[in-house]
Amino acid sequence: MCFRTSIATVADAGNNPFDRSRATQRMAIGDVHAVDDAEAVSYVDTGMYDTAEYGSVYIVDAERPAIVDSGIGANYRRILDALATMDVDPAELEYVLLTHVHLDHAGGAGHLLEECPEATVLCHEIGVPHLVDPGRLIAGTKAAVEDQWQYYAEPRPIPESRIDELADGDAVDLGDRSLEVVHAPGHAPHQIMFHEDGDDLLFTGDAAGIYVPSRDEVVQTSPPSNFDLDECLADVRRIERLDPSRLCFGHFGDRSFDVELAERYKRTLVEWVEAIRERRAELDDDEAVIRHFVEHARMSGPWGEEKAAAETRLNVRGVLGYLDHLEAVYDDD
Repeated sequence: MCFRTSIATVADAGNNPFDRSRATQRMAIGDVHAVDDAEAVSYVDTGMYDTAEYGSVYIVDAERPAIVDSGIGANYRRILDALATMDVDPAELEYVLLTHVHLDHAGGAGHLLEECPEATVLCHEIGVPHLVDPGRLIAGTKAAVEDQWQYYAEPRPIPESRIDELADGDAVDLGDRSLEVVHAPGHAPHQIMFHEDGDDLLFTGDAAGIYVPSRDEVVQTSPPSNFDLDECLADVRRIERLDPSRLCFGHFGDRSFDVELAERYKRTLVEWVEAIRERRAELDDDEAVIRHFVEHARMSGPWGEEKAAAETRLNVRGVLGYLDHLEAVYDDD
């Protein structure tokens, strides 16, 4: 099996609608960038894991202003600085919209609410208990991210009175635009996407993978403990049916959407899982499997060796857990 993580390379950019110039425009931590072809929507590089072009939080300067996701908590003041750059008063922020409650997307929500007194958190109904009492979420995250926990801030519990539940098909009214809620449980059962009707943007969370703008690549995200290949593929098909103009990735930034991108990402997911399945059969030692993929990690260029190794380790462990689940299901049958 030939292991591939790339959806498209910069050299192939002429064969898709991606703007080649975006592949060479590097953002720095703290920079704010306007989403292409969108009105009053921008994102900030939060500097997640001290890594540029990895974590993005979106600001929608609507009649009822909102942000999409909140980062890992340690960097929430960069989000406040971005609000100031867009002339959005934190006291007037209406919503903190969470694509899911993994702490790299939701860890800053409680910190932001202390600075944004009128804001309400909106998230999938499954995620609400974890925001009110984040103890289990903290323990699970520490186990999943291992040494990367050093980059997190302890999440602050959020009063249930400041959280509203969302479910598939709901609409979030921002006054001059609306966001449709689309359940996307492959990455996590509490993951949703937000489809903005005016500029036809889709805020994907992790449902469309991790975008690497400097290479115009989308790479897989398959963390423990809820990664499910079939559901992830179904999520990509949901994106295909929506056919948005642009994808707004949680990691990292925006990109025009096209069917070929979706098809290649589905192949990437399948090949990633199959590569790990084959290596496990060959080595019969999960730690050896993890070491193999860490040693061959391709993302040390844009992310640095530490983050590339940590990301790979996390994603391999997620697939190994998924394979264990499949084996248990087959044994029960």
